[in-house]
Amino acid sequence: MATTKTNAARQLDGLGIRYQLRDYEVDPDDLTAATVARKVGLPPEQVFKTLVCRGERRGVLLAVVPGDSELDLKALAQLAGDKACLVVALKEVQPLTGYLRGGVTALACKREYPVFVDETVELFDVISVSAGVRGTQILLAPADYLRATGAAVGAIARALP
Repeated sequence: MATTKTNAARQLDGLGIRYQLRDYEVDPDDLTAATVARKVGLPPEQVFKTLVCRGERRGVLLAVVPGDSELDLKALAQLAGDKACLVVALKEVQPLTGYLRGGVTALACKREYPVFVDETVELFDVISVSAGVRGTQILLAPADYLRATGAAVGAIARALP
């Protein structure tokens, strides 16, 4: 069990949502979801990564996809009701969310943004998402995650090439 409570964990506490914190050793040269999944003992498709995007009309939004896939920007734009979406530049991630790369989460962001989660989230009893810091993941039920983030669900991921 992690010793440090993050803002994301505090948000879940405030909502009465049960979760587990799981720490892992961080390799700053390898922040991939597949590596994190291995370190927390889950398959990559069960560890969801959060990407910060910008829609042409909608502005900043968060896309959450399984660790074994990549974001389909066209599908995200369609689900978001936008013409086009792009992933923001890395230098914009922390100013927009308050989180560093490898620690971005849709929970307790600096500002509230619309959240879109890939539909595969519903295949699992438990998923893992960043706790808002590198080195800690939050394990929780998908329905609780969707409730906490107010996310819309759709097919926004595709297999990695």
